[in-house]
Amino acid sequence: MQDADPICPLCLRPIPPGTAQSLHHLVPKLKGGKGGPVVRMHHICHKEIHATLTEAELARHYSTPEALRAHPRLARFAQWVARRPPGFLSRVPGGPRRR
Repeated sequence: MQDADPICPLCLRPIPPGTAQSLHHLVPKLKGGKGGPVVRMHHICHKEIHATLTEAELARHYSTPEALRAHPRLARFAQWVARRPPGFLSRVPGGPRRR
């Protein structure tokens, strides 16, 4: 029996072999997350997280997949990208985060 493809914790789509993917530290390494929990996700989803949130915001308020999915911009992104095939890769939609 073959193991099922891992599921991206942001968009909830499968991550098939050969798909661009990344490991996301739930608490950024620079904010004490080195050696902490990581999740595998689509590369496009990972890029959107870092285009949306600062390292400090990730560490303080968005250190779980549930919190990330609840963020308004990330929720819209997840809904948008869920309509694309699992291997879909493009530029990150939207502008850079405002500081």
